[in-house]
Amino acid sequence: MKFARFMTKEKTTHLGWVNDDRIGLVEGDIFGEYRRLESSLLITGITVLPPVEPGKIICLGRNYVEHAREQGAEVPESPLIFLKAQSAILADRGQIQLPVQSEQVEHEAELVVVIGKKGRWIPVEDAFDYIFGYTIGNDVTARDLQQKDGQWTRAKGFDTFCPIGPWIETELDPSDTLITCRVNSELRQMASTREMVFTVPQIVAYISTVMTLMPGDLIFTGTPAGIGPLTNGDEVEIEIEGIGLLRNSVISS
Repeated sequence: MKFARFMTKEKTTHLGWVNDDRIGLVEGDIFGEYRRLESSLLITGITVLPPVEPGKIICLGRNYVEHAREQGAEVPESPLIFLKAQSAILADRGQIQLPVQSEQVEHEAELVVVIGKKGRWIPVEDAFDYIFGYTIGNDVTARDLQQKDGQWTRAKGFDTFCPIGPWIETELDPSDTLITCRVNSELRQMASTREMVFTVPQIVAYISTVMTLMPGDLIFTGTPAGIGPLTNGDEVEIEIEGIGLLRNSVISS
């Protein structure tokens, strides 16, 4: 099932569930008790918002061997985690703003895990019990600043550097799903999640040994090879099999 946050023409914000080209209201808490109402609204008549407001955005670096190689870096022996700023979140169809501080901003297409239940020290075999669903993410990165700083907060933390959406899919097998990224219709990235160094259950279990995971938290699971530059006027399309399409334009600040 697909869950979304959206805004109507009257500028009111709602939770909803997606049914083909229509959307219905959801009453209650999608991470707790809720009920679905009739899918009476056309998707074309609403504005899709980021599907969740996370407390934390945790990301993995170098979780695909070929991506590590293209950066001339070693594949980590354990998950390499970092955080993105909550203020970086951007909705589907939103505009990625190129900061004046960087001359090399790049896309990173990723499968994103949405946590559904509070957990700490989660066993690998129980990890799926703590996952609510999955969405699409773009870990936009100022590569020149990442290399200059040596740590990644500034390079990955600019406003609009965390596009997510368009919704959360609860019925997905993350073990072998295709991720593609196109910029101006040119294919840049294409790989299956089966190529991950660390699987989704391993990632969730590992992070939970460091910090308590809470409902709504996001985990970016790493990007495949093929990262590339973004320039003013570009359109980025990231598609994940079984979820949908995340589309964002790029503008100069």
